[in-house]
Amino acid sequence: MSVTRWAGRARLRPGGLVYGGAIGSATAHAHHSVQVLAALDEDGLLLAGPDAEPFRCRAYVVPAGVRHAVLAGTARGVVLHYDPLSSAGRRLTALAGDAGGLVPAAGSLPADLFEAACALDSLLPGGPLPEAAPHPGLARVLAWLPGRDGVRLSEAAEVACLSQSRLAHLFRAELGLPFRPYVLWLRLMRAAELASRGHSLTDAAHGAGFADGAHFSRVWRRMFGIPPSDFTRTITWM
Repeated sequence: MSVTRWAGRARLRPGGLVYGGAIGSATAHAHHSVQVLAALDEDGLLLAGPDAEPFRCRAYVVPAGVRHAVLAGTARGVVLHYDPLSSAGRRLTALAGDAGGLVPAAGSLPADLFEAACALDSLLPGGPLPEAAPHPGLARVLAWLPGRDGVRLSEAAEVACLSQSRLAHLFRAELGLPFRPYVLWLRLMRAAELASRGHSLTDAAHGAGFADGAHFSRVWRRMFGIPPSDFTRTITWM
């Protein structure tokens, strides 16, 4: 049965997120992470890619920075997010597209959807792979960025000891998206972390460096395709 509302349990972890529950609809969006969406029932998912053409699948891997939408979700689903530089993110990026073959039969996973998400997370991507070593200048910037508000590319380039154009190229080539969307992603993850601890959306927005709740909501919707109120009101954070 297709559904339009998200409702389930989720856990933030370094570089990603694990979610089990109902997968609702989401307007066209793109995010920093590599995403796995999987339906654990017979109906599957109705998605749309960058060309906006709808297609059905049981599971799908969305690379970082690729625009997509959930047109019709499922009452029993799993969503996993991975940093694109992690071993899981790199392997899954190489397997981008229909991922039905990566997901075990629903009966072989725990009945509890969050436990099923954790089980699938432990199974993917199906083999060890060394962590990616980013360019040294990019690595310095990635370590420097968290917790900083209003950072400009020129400031980050000084930290990296690179030109702005070279650093911008590295963000696109190694992380899959430009500098500014990556910075916004870090701020959104900070806001999500605060919201998961019980802070109001307004306080979470301010704590993550957003000017106000309206700005935070616009950025969140652009990145995830749903308003943050939907994600916090009906999801229990573990």
